[in-house]
Amino acid sequence: MCGITGWVSFGEEPGGRPRVIERMTAALAPRGPDGSGTWVGPHAALGHRRLAVLDIEGGAQPMTASATGAPRASGSPTPDTVVLSYSGEVYNHHELRAELRSAGREFATRSDTEVVLRGYQEWGAGLAERLVGMYAFAVWDAGARRLLLVRDQMGVKPLYYARTPDGGLVFGSEPKSLFAHPDCVPRVDAQGLREAYGLVFGTGATLWAGVREVPPGGLVAFDRDGLTERLYWQLTARPHGDPDLAATTAGVRERLEHAVRSQLEADVPRCSLLSGGLDSTVVTALLADELRLREGPKARLRSYAVDYSDQAERFTGDVLRTGHDAPYAVEAGAFIGTEHQTVVLDPQALLDPGHRTAVVAARDSPIGVGDMDTSLYLLFGRIREHSTVAVSGEAADEVFGGYPWFHDPAALAAPTFPWLRVTSDEAAMPLHPELARELRIGEFQRDTYRAALAAVPHLDGESAAQHRQRELQHLSLTRWLRQLLHRKDRLSMARGLEVRVPYCDHRLVEYAFNAPWELHRHDGREKSLLRAVGAGLAPRSVLWRAKNHYPATHHPDYNRGLQRLAREALDAAGGRVRDLVDERVLAANLTTAPERLEWGHRLRLERVVDLALWLDLYRPEIAV
Repeated sequence: MCGITGWVSFGEEPGGRPRVIERMTAALAPRGPDGSGTWVGPHAALGHRRLAVLDIEGGAQPMTASATGAPRASGSPTPDTVVLSYSGEVYNHHELRAELRSAGREFATRSDTEVVLRGYQEWGAGLAERLVGMYAFAVWDAGARRLLLVRDQMGVKPLYYARTPDGGLVFGSEPKSLFAHPDCVPRVDAQGLREAYGLVFGTGATLWAGVREVPPGGLVAFDRDGLTERLYWQLTARPHGDPDLAATTAGVRERLEHAVRSQLEADVPRCSLLSGGLDSTVVTALLADELRLREGPKARLRSYAVDYSDQAERFTGDVLRTGHDAPYAVEAGAFIGTEHQTVVLDPQALLDPGHRTAVVAARDSPIGVGDMDTSLYLLFGRIREHSTVAVSGEAADEVFGGYPWFHDPAALAAPTFPWLRVTSDEAAMPLHPELARELRIGEFQRDTYRAALAAVPHLDGESAAQHRQRELQHLSLTRWLRQLLHRKDRLSMARGLEVRVPYCDHRLVEYAFNAPWELHRHDGREKSLLRAVGAGLAPRSVLWRAKNHYPATHHPDYNRGLQRLAREALDAAGGRVRDLVDERVLAANLTTAPERLEWGHRLRLERVVDLALWLDLYRPEIAV
């Protein structure tokens, strides 16, 4: 994993201001604590921060090669130089390496980085369609004077770009690297606020005016003729090829085992995020089995869960959570045979201003989920003391239909994004009445929803029920999942930790998306296919446990401290917070008894606190 950035201009030469690419690269330092490099040549400058995971000695970047020369880090430019700045992991790099060798390509390292570089030399932009993994990379082709930006199929790894006033382009793993360029100013307009507070989770336009996100499965090319963008992969509807439940269960297991097997590879310590739910338990069990096959029967996988002080005594259920996670995680770890650790956090750590500021800086955004973000950030910090790579169960709910909206008749019938109704998230940031009138968030959500439904692929002959479930699967996989992946990437990379997500293997996603819905809930429950795969891999208590979201603290001391921070936030950032939020709505939440503050109302306060921190950190121009 790493951070990438760069600047291409056919007007001003980036080499004339070498400190610019150095600042852009330094902005991504947490993503790559193990090394830094830049490359500067005619029309282009690329930067890289490295988190060394594969081929520790041979994977330095930016990596360059000429048509005949061997790859090298930050080599001197030649007329046919190809330069790569790459983030992520390509899991099928061994197969691609063999194919490239048979085509006459030679290799100097064991890294997947070199496979991507040589793959571009062999196949050009067609390389993207051959890759399996999580990645975002930039290729500067000096001979063609063309920049290519590529992002993985599911959008696990982030990649942003913006145009400069002279017609050039800057790009980076996070917007902060773009803002390190003096010609790229943090500015937010009305459309950006709609994207942020509408909670529709699109790709393309962002919170930041002029900053765009390369779409998942997307490819952006930039040269003297301008910029073009296309998708090299997207979800499609096709007939399911397997005849029955047994064959489909086997099909899921085969694809999931292959994904887990390929994602265990690393030259650094690995571990698993084990929450005590079905998703993480199945992945952890498959990882542990594979590790024992490779390293012997005594090999033990580390696993981690997060918990809060007094959670067992104070837990109260809400719309997202039905039970206390930690005991299930301990039971699952014992069943699988992991070296399990529960990281217990207290309210003061979650309220610490330094931690909260670090989280907002990591996300480049005021839109988060408060203590759940801070706890994840702290958990990743503890994990990084022992491991560099962690494997997570992210995306199983989207792939296998785990959310309430897949099964609740009211949510199925609602003419809106299902998460807005189920989680009441549309009320989680009360905007100032004048701003709300200007933004017309409800109208924006309705228009976006109609456009999102129009993009859903269907098969002829689908029943009304099948048609609707296909819509909800597509919305969940292409929108809701994106904000979860953003959260996981930003908070893990802020601690120099790589998190891998086997359920995001696009081949598994394609297969499950086209499995008939009646198989997805053949036992009358959510995630029936995954539960069938998990038989024997998880204890029965976990196998049949109801869906539970990431845990939140229920400690009244946290609520009390949050109310204090929210009051301070209203007076922070030169009073700019008051120009954006509706104090009348917040007033009741600020005075509610801490032990009675509901999670949804608390989220309003969380976002007010984060808004104040964000305004202070970025000092954005807000033009509405």
